[in-house]
Amino acid sequence: MNEIPVIIDRLSESFLLNCQLFALTLIFSLPLGLVIAFGSMSRFYPLRWLSRTFVWIIRGTPLMLQLIIIFYAPGLLDMSFTWPNGASGRFVAAVVAFVINYACYFSEIFRGGIESIPKGQYEAGQVLGMTKTQIFFKVILLQVVKRILPPVGNEVITLVKDTSLARIIANKEIIMMAGEYSSKGLIWPLFATGIYFLIFVGALTLLLGWFEKKLSYFRA
Repeated sequence: MNEIPVIIDRLSESFLLNCQLFALTLIFSLPLGLVIAFGSMSRFYPLRWLSRTFVWIIRGTPLMLQLIIIFYAPGLLDMSFTWPNGASGRFVAAVVAFVINYACYFSEIFRGGIESIPKGQYEAGQVLGMTKTQIFFKVILLQVVKRILPPVGNEVITLVKDTSLARIIANKEIIMMAGEYSSKGLIWPLFATGIYFLIFVGALTLLLGWFEKKLSYFRA
């Protein structure tokens, strides 16, 4: 019984790594996804082809495989660049892999949202003398945000659970920590990880629902 508080503390510390990976992935993948979306919609064919091919490759391969490649490839290919030694290097590699992966998924959501806006709204803005930048930020953007919020929210919730994949390159996140106790015959810490994820996902679900209500003024 005396071990229970110690185990819970260690699980909580490990879940902090999941939370850090989640936060950093969102911070960097959302703007990067928008950049890739613009590339995918570019009228410059080579850029559009390159962007869409990159998205196809990332979306078509498992995130676990991408983690392994990004972490081990520099050393296997004898590149001058290598990840820092220790836990910090493994964590940075995981962040890079997650950002690239989720930026590609977000880019397709952004592209679908932007292309769903009728062209007449762009033309109306031009008639009013607005620049393309003004049309995008003052007319299009808020409508796009409203339309893409549910699919983006779904990806955000998926990201919470995907952070557990970081263990494949020995990041000691919560499931890896619970697995260490399971190997010693303690099963309950592994099931306890589900409570951490459920609470976090529940809080995110409420937050996303609040955002949707705040944007309900777009309803007819």
